[in-house]
Amino acid sequence: MIATGQSLPKATLSQLTKDGMVNHDVTELFAGKKVVLFAVPGAFTPTCSEAHLPGFVVLADEFKAKGVDLIACVSVNDAFVMKAWGEAQNASELMMLADGDASFAKALGLEMDTAGFGGVRSQRYAMVIDNGVVTLLNVEEGKSFEVSTAEAVMAAL
Repeated sequence: MIATGQSLPKATLSQLTKDGMVNHDVTELFAGKKVVLFAVPGAFTPTCSEAHLPGFVVLADEFKAKGVDLIACVSVNDAFVMKAWGEAQNASELMMLADGDASFAKALGLEMDTAGFGGVRSQRYAMVIDNGVVTLLNVEEGKSFEVSTAEAVMAAL
């Protein structure tokens, strides 16, 4: 599993924008930026939709006031689902990124097999990335939702 002090692995994440599909090289996307990246097991799922994503939407301005250049949400879903979920959640301040084949989650060592729920998904986590290097990594244990909340990340900044 990735740890604080390590650089993000090479990976590609997708985003559906008003101009079409964009495939982002993670190294280039996060270069020279302070980023809050959080991962959810699935778009439109209860905890993710009722608490995890909304917390970052509500605190977006406060994160930016603390020097965060980009807040991004990633999930093992396709870019079409991530765009629709972001729109449904009024998450216009966030970048909604798709890890369609779970390759990013696997490269981080943060994948999990949910079997009948959806197969291989990302564990729930939040991290702060400074110029491609992880400076904070909060990974949830099991089905808990405590250390990856927007409030927990804000308190650590």
